[in-house]
Amino acid sequence: MTTTLRPVEPLQQNSDGTRSRRFRVCVNSRPVGEIHLATHPLFGDAVARILHLGIAEPDRRRGRGTVAALAAEEVARGWGCRRIEVTVPAPAVAALRLATALGYVLRNRSMEKALGDAPPALPEGTRARPMTEEEFGPWLDRGKEAHARDWIERGVPEAEAWAKSERDHAALLPQGRATPGMLVSVLEHEGTPVGTLWLAVRDARGYVFDVATHAAHRGRGHGRSLMLIAEAQSAAAGKRDLGLNVFAGNTPAERLYASLGYRTVECSMYKPLL
Repeated sequence: MTTTLRPVEPLQQNSDGTRSRRFRVCVNSRPVGEIHLATHPLFGDAVARILHLGIAEPDRRRGRGTVAALAAEEVARGWGCRRIEVTVPAPAVAALRLATALGYVLRNRSMEKALGDAPPALPEGTRARPMTEEEFGPWLDRGKEAHARDWIERGVPEAEAWAKSERDHAALLPQGRATPGMLVSVLEHEGTPVGTLWLAVRDARGYVFDVATHAAHRGRGHGRSLMLIAEAQSAAAGKRDLGLNVFAGNTPAERLYASLGYRTVECSMYKPLL
């Protein structure tokens, strides 16, 4: 039996600048599933994304999904893409196994936590305050560099990573620290600044964009304090859930979030197209 992809629409040129196309997955001309392939809205035509891959239940566990994913890679190569990405819901264990078997590498995980009714207590001598304008500029420069380095270390070409970091920060903080719905805080312990927190409270849930403990003060529980402040600030803004992203390999952060009750909801994976 032969598994192939058959287009069900012309190549789409979308308003966000991406290209996309839907295909039927067929076995000897019999439809058994579908796949939706697109280029990346941020990284451009060099990066493809599998937006959806579904195989009908009677045809699962027969390798149809594997062949369809490999065929999608060939389509992406024909589009001139150098990398392909996929986001997999954490409960989709079979899809995670398939992506791993095909050589996709975990880049980052989206995590979230339901917040309690009472704000968490901070250690004695620890408090948060708004970041000052004098502190904001150097903090922003460090954040842009760290964000770019995170992507470079995980397979994104340097120019793309720096461009993404600049775009992300410009879009999220168009009015600097006065941007509505954005809280940029400094953690102090016994009057000494020991860390920073960037939290968004503008959408349905709170979202931690950045949390960092200063190097000289690491290993003393300040990262936990910063996350407790994020929970308290989110709850004060009327949010019932708090989300965040963690890059693969950041073991201290992964352990911290797990100990605080965060659960993985999505896994973002990538694969170079050689």
